[in-house]
Amino acid sequence: MSEQTDTIGEEAAIPPLNEAPIGASLGALAATLSSIGTFSIGILMMLIVADVIGRNFLNAPITGVSEIAGRAVVAIVFLQVSAAIMQRRLTRAGFLIRRIGDRSLRAMAVLEILFNLTGAVVFALILWASWPSAVEAWSTSEFFGVQGVFTVPTFPFRAITVIGSGVAVLACLYQAVLHGRILRDTTR
Repeated sequence: MSEQTDTIGEEAAIPPLNEAPIGASLGALAATLSSIGTFSIGILMMLIVADVIGRNFLNAPITGVSEIAGRAVVAIVFLQVSAAIMQRRLTRAGFLIRRIGDRSLRAMAVLEILFNLTGAVVFALILWASWPSAVEAWSTSEFFGVQGVFTVPTFPFRAITVIGSGVAVLACLYQAVLHGRILRDTTR
């Protein structure tokens, strides 16, 4: 039993492809999205520092940094959330789940299944609500900013929300299945 619970620990975010092709593919996709999000954080930090230096020392702020930062933060969250789910690092009362798991693996598995199914529903609702906005942003070439001064298309940011939510739904369902197997295979 301990081997099986170890295989779904934080270090098993991407299982070997020969053991779990769906988990390996989903883990690799989540890791790729998270890497893009991490790279975006670095770019955003450099942009903000350049704006602060330009604003305070050169009296030449970079136009649109606040608009880009506002949209980028949301995009970064959706790029990284599926990796957090796959690594079981999404915000939760881990100490409570571990204590329950020490006493009953079945009870822990039930809590994890409920947690992940709730997450799947929440991210599916976000996906459902975001899809029409993404399609509209694409079809109308929607922009944000001040026309003639600074504009950025909204579609990439809306698409990231849709893609991130979709992968998060799959990650939650995958984790629920893993814990369902523990529930099925354990007696305590």
